[in-house]
Amino acid sequence: MRRWGPPVGTAVVSALAVGVPTDVIDTALFTRMTPVRWWEPPVLVLTAVLAGVWVAIPRRAGDVRGRGGVLGAVTAAVFAVGCPICNKIVVALLGISGALGIWAPVQPVLAVLSLLALAAAVVVRWRRRACPVDVPGQVTPEASPDARTPRASGPSAASIPR
Repeated sequence: MRRWGPPVGTAVVSALAVGVPTDVIDTALFTRMTPVRWWEPPVLVLTAVLAGVWVAIPRRAGDVRGRGGVLGAVTAAVFAVGCPICNKIVVALLGISGALGIWAPVQPVLAVLSLLALAAAVVVRWRRRACPVDVPGQVTPEASPDARTPRASGPSAASIPR
């Protein structure tokens, strides 16, 4: 549970943080003015899964790189799946007709960019992951270079001056 608790918790919190205010997850807390589009639930699920996977990848102690990018990508997912006319910022800038005519067509692109950013964060963290050091049975005497390679007697070709 200690290993999977934080990733599962992150996935659940991400899903709730994106899904409840945007009313993709239907609750009595928020009312959506436009219906949920077909692509919004998969974006919500993928956002939660990628955030959970990012947390699940072991990292080196003290490595906090990428947190802001992941938070930004999850925030972009909120804007991507949100109701276009429920967003007060968009309505203030573009009006109702602009929110539906300009912002709504941009939202799927923002969703794809958000998912690509999360996937890139997962790949980067995977490449920088900490390797388990204290796993018993991983390094055996037979697997060490000393046990496989006989020691050379005398000087090597690289150590002879030319």
